[in-house]
Amino acid sequence: MDLSTTYMGLKLKNPIVPSASPLSQSVDTVKELEDAGASAVVCYSLFEEQISHESGELDHYLSYGTESYAEATSYFPEPEDFNLTPYQYLDHIADLKKAVDIPIIGSLNGVSTGGWVKYARNIEEAGADALELNVYYIPTNPNLTSSEVETMYIDTLQAVKGNVNIPVAIKLSPFFTSMANMARRLDDAGADALVLFNRFYQPDFDLDKLEVVPNLVLSSPWEMRLPLRWIAILHGNLKASLAATSGIRTSEDIIKMMMAGSDVAMVCSELLEKGPGRVTELLAGVENWMVENEYDSIDLMKGSMSQKSVHEPAAFERANYMKLLQSYKTLI
Repeated sequence: MDLSTTYMGLKLKNPIVPSASPLSQSVDTVKELEDAGASAVVCYSLFEEQISHESGELDHYLSYGTESYAEATSYFPEPEDFNLTPYQYLDHIADLKKAVDIPIIGSLNGVSTGGWVKYARNIEEAGADALELNVYYIPTNPNLTSSEVETMYIDTLQAVKGNVNIPVAIKLSPFFTSMANMARRLDDAGADALVLFNRFYQPDFDLDKLEVVPNLVLSSPWEMRLPLRWIAILHGNLKASLAATSGIRTSEDIIKMMMAGSDVAMVCSELLEKGPGRVTELLAGVENWMVENEYDSIDLMKGSMSQKSVHEPAAFERANYMKLLQSYKTLI
């Protein structure tokens, strides 16, 4: 049974890749993930704010205007709350590379290009096999156009790609006016992979303290349908690899993502809840399904249920939408 896949040019023994999470903060835990069968690990993100803090800028922006609306700043972390300084992060990448044989993918989380380029090179020099750019940006300025937002993504990718030799993936949100066109533009700009999709966490209000409070909710299975849909649409239309993330909880979820056309399935919440050993169970489930359904390899199933053979994908989506509404009507 051949479970191997290729992601960003990296030959992986299977499609299960733990995504950026606290699991990668410990060398021992990453070793457990490798022993359980993980084919690669995306390291916990280095945030742009950590890089800025190194140059003394973060404290200024977090404290600016606090006399006017102190409650608004409660949403931002204190500098000491960050897990690792930039240089500790680089040391951690190097330590992981010494400890395990599977590929280690670095992760940068931010918006602007300045600090990213320098630390992208540093992460490469620390030994990372690839780099994931996590552009976590919510355009709240009503004067900022969609074209300007899209250009920011393209510029960030090109700046990093022009300064490193390792493969570069970019992790996207689904909130683009034309997702397919944005994927194509990033592909043309040199993205080695698209990771679909980033989850924008929704803050809450504390009505007693009148503060904005973070509210972390782990992903649920229904969230996988959005990346499943878009991977099925994009498969066969891009040179870049495709990675599925969000809501992947079971072996069946992984199989669905492969059939849609994904090259890897990135798992996070399931491993945070059940531990590194869950990887072994997921792999066993994938292999059992392949045996029962007579698939000899992941490559045979990859993209088998994508829209690459559909002449008019938009019409296909519309027809399925109408069919869905009609099926609900018959239940009443």
